[in-house]
Amino acid sequence: MPTPFGLMLRDLRERANLTQQQLADKAGVAVRTIGRYEANARSTPKADTVELLARALDLAPHEVTELSAAAGFPVHRAEPPAGAPLGQFDARLVEAAKQLAGELIPRWRREEEQRKVHIAPLPVGWRTAEHLSDHWENVFAATGEAPRPMDLDARLEQVVDVYRGVPSRRLVVTGEAGSGKTVLAMRLAMGLLDIREDDGAVPVILGLESWHPGTDLRAWITARILRDHPGLGAPFPDGTTLAAALVEHDLILPILDGFDEIAPGLQTDALARLDDASRMPLVLTSRTEEYRAAVDATKPLTGAPCVELEQLGLDDLAEFLRLTARKSDQGVPLWQPVLDEMRREPRTPAGEAVAAALATPLMLTLARTVYGGTPNRDPAELIEPRRFPTPGSIETHLMEQLVPAAYRRSTEGRRFEPDRARHWLGRLARHLERLGSHDLAWWELGTSMHRLARAAVMALTVGLVFTVLDTVAVGLLSGFGALDIALIAAVDLAAGTAFAIAHTLLAGRDGRALAPSGVQIRFRGARTGGRRHLGRRFRIGFTAGFLLAAAAIGARDLVQGFVFDLPPGFVATILTADVVAFGGSVGLSTGTTYVLLSLWERPMDFESVHSPVDLLRACRRTALAQAVVFAPVLAVVVPGTGWAVVQVLQALPPVFGEWRWDFAFGLLIGAYAATMGPIGYVLALTVWGRWLVFGRLWLPLTGRLPWAVPAFLDDAYQRGVLRRAGVVYQFRHARLQRHLSGDRSGAA
Repeated sequence: MPTPFGLMLRDLRERANLTQQQLADKAGVAVRTIGRYEANARSTPKADTVELLARALDLAPHEVTELSAAAGFPVHRAEPPAGAPLGQFDARLVEAAKQLAGELIPRWRREEEQRKVHIAPLPVGWRTAEHLSDHWENVFAATGEAPRPMDLDARLEQVVDVYRGVPSRRLVVTGEAGSGKTVLAMRLAMGLLDIREDDGAVPVILGLESWHPGTDLRAWITARILRDHPGLGAPFPDGTTLAAALVEHDLILPILDGFDEIAPGLQTDALARLDDASRMPLVLTSRTEEYRAAVDATKPLTGAPCVELEQLGLDDLAEFLRLTARKSDQGVPLWQPVLDEMRREPRTPAGEAVAAALATPLMLTLARTVYGGTPNRDPAELIEPRRFPTPGSIETHLMEQLVPAAYRRSTEGRRFEPDRARHWLGRLARHLERLGSHDLAWWELGTSMHRLARAAVMALTVGLVFTVLDTVAVGLLSGFGALDIALIAAVDLAAGTAFAIAHTLLAGRDGRALAPSGVQIRFRGARTGGRRHLGRRFRIGFTAGFLLAAAAIGARDLVQGFVFDLPPGFVATILTADVVAFGGSVGLSTGTTYVLLSLWERPMDFESVHSPVDLLRACRRTALAQAVVFAPVLAVVVPGTGWAVVQVLQALPPVFGEWRWDFAFGLLIGAYAATMGPIGYVLALTVWGRWLVFGRLWLPLTGRLPWAVPAFLDDAYQRGVLRRAGVVYQFRHARLQRHLSGDRSGAA
């Protein structure tokens, strides 16, 4: 028997005179899913599926609420203000899309210049892969035109015309590793941005390796856009964000790069989930073998023809190398001996090996870098059969020589030696391999360490900072004594441990739950989030404050009990009372303060973040501004809450003895909370603080990274070893990352 949701869905569908298939087509939901809802008592929908069905059925607001309630997801949508123009919110989305496009155009132009793909463009071509394409009837289904086979064979400069000629606006691009799929994605995005109209979709390139098919695709796309463009976190009248509204209204064209980078066991499910979003225009790239295996297990992506990139021919290689390489001292093209060997008849093993190795754009551009900008390097060594008997040996050689070549191109003012750079890049590559990611994010440095190791480093760092500050303060006020030093060390190391525990809880098991929030502290403008976030904020603040206070007061009581040889039972009684009273009062104070802090949080300005360094600076400003707000509030709220708690305890039966409030002690804990609370919060509970602890201190101190990490990453980007993808770096290619990670000396 169907659920109440299934019964209501069937009634609404029949009222709209729609079949299950017609509703599925309108909503972008699989027809088997709708059939399951209407027939199966155990089948319950997700909230986003309910919204898709409600829009497809054109329900009134009260009907949306009723359908959502039947599914167990009550929805309260914000209504437009009375008298507001009907197109006001659409105009706001159009403006947001325009801003996003304006941000992406210069970003991709810089990336294109950095990769030098505009100089002697790579002769990348492709052919239609009929066996991996969906039926042409499905490709033309939304147009009403008569279906017909399409010849999509073309070259890189025609990619925009090819995509726009596909009626479904869905395309799959396959090819071997290094065949130019990412370059094609970038060229397509640039071309579409150049001809985009004001109300057109904005192409956004997204690496698929971080998507799990258990995560809703639109929600994941929204999260990735918010990461790279935090200004789109501004609230939208429907209760979501500008980013979510852009995705929901198909003003984002996702170019999903790297289907093959999804975990092998999840690729079939991932293709099925992509198929569920059958109405969403998209471009998908993948290595041929992985996509073929997923298609064999399910079916081709609905409505999407497939093209397969071809390897480069000898004429293509010769033209590219002629235009991009320097000449020898005799005026002969540097690559002439290699080209002659590749063309020799009969074919030689050396010529075949080098031709096969350079048949992909990746290896061809690596060869240009290794031999084009390095003095005294002769590519003729590639045709020495004893050194390079196979294509694989040549490919390994080119990847191994990329870093030395890139770091020897310019010796003037050089900050990073090639050997040290190779060591640090190997550490970063190993870090990413452990995370299973290609995104080198500054806020995730240190997360590939074991969870206990991260906690120990955080506890030691925060505890030492507290100890130094406390020691200086006590020394200036009353001089140093053995008991003072013992109490300071015990209390502050315990407080550091408490903050480390709070950090570990907030960051999650793998440490990656702590990420940039996309907010800034301002006193005007639309607030971020909403009431639903306040409870979580209070829990975070209460937990951090309670742990800090309980650890500090507990350590003090234990040290005093040991020094004065107090009875264990008495120490336990005092310890319990202090932890409950002091920990509870401080927890209430910090929880309340963290909630109050949300009053001044605003979305980051759209124009403020263009690069990883921009995001780092924005997070630093936010963390320091939060600390400035925290300090005076805690100085008043913590002792005030402590006084109130003592007044309540005085009215209760004296289970732990008589409670008294000492004014001097109140000032002391207020000063301690106002000083150590914000410092601990910044170091342990913000991404910029974690960056300070690991990226600026621990990893350089242990030799895993240089001291000037931002300068090193930007330098590697300028040299072509890394590339930028929004607010993160990536290695130039996934194969290069895997190659460099072969240095098993550790992870960052």
